[in-house]
Amino acid sequence: MSNSGRLAGKRALVTGAASGLGRAIARSFVREGAEVIITDINDSAGRTTADDIGARFIAQDVTDEAQWADLFATIEADSGPVNILVNNAGFADAGLGTLLEDVDLEHTRKIFNVNFDGTLLGCKYAIRHMRQGGGSIINMSSIGGLLPVPFIAGYGAAKAAVRHLTQSVALYCAQQGYPIRCNCIHPGQIRTPMHDRLVAATAAQHGITQEQAEAGFLTQIPTGEFGSEEDVANAALYLASDESRHVTGDRMLVDGGMLLSN
Repeated sequence: MSNSGRLAGKRALVTGAASGLGRAIARSFVREGAEVIITDINDSAGRTTADDIGARFIAQDVTDEAQWADLFATIEADSGPVNILVNNAGFADAGLGTLLEDVDLEHTRKIFNVNFDGTLLGCKYAIRHMRQGGGSIINMSSIGGLLPVPFIAGYGAAKAAVRHLTQSVALYCAQQGYPIRCNCIHPGQIRTPMHDRLVAATAAQHGITQEQAEAGFLTQIPTGEFGSEEDVANAALYLASDESRHVTGDRMLVDGGMLLSN
């Protein structure tokens, strides 16, 4: 795909971008002319990805508030203000496939700690640093934040909280007169390593093959196909660009129509 410069002159920060959706989003931003900083808790994979896509890597644990403060300060001192933040870092593996009556509270706390607390901290520091120059905050939720997902209930609840937080941040910034937009993306069944682990856990839980489990997930998608990482990256690109300048507090579904059939 050719570079049309839709993000030329912008500086973007994408968390959890060593692999999966974060990597695809960061790669798309670089291709469209942005200066991109990616973060991840996986130092080795983060550096490799940064080298591959032409971004800068900074190691980060999104649950550590001090690291958020240092991150924004470092970027501003070295390069200038951040215009785009994608709160992509997420975690779903704890307790994957566990029956609800067997849920481990510590596992759920870890899921909330990464998915919600990490996103809240990202919004907090982005607002502090964007309130003068403006910017776009993009939070990664999930179709699981809009539909019941009893097989990963803690994850779904955390992503639902991200959706609610997004609306609150959007309204707050508008009320304060800050030129900051905040929106969230709800991917459906997207082919990622996390999707593959979910399929495997579902197969094991129900005593079926992975092929059967995957076919079951596919029946939930009206368009009849799984999404790609690029589909999600394209949604993020729109919300990051000036094309969405009048869009805030919105939810963008990238789900092949899953919400329509539930």
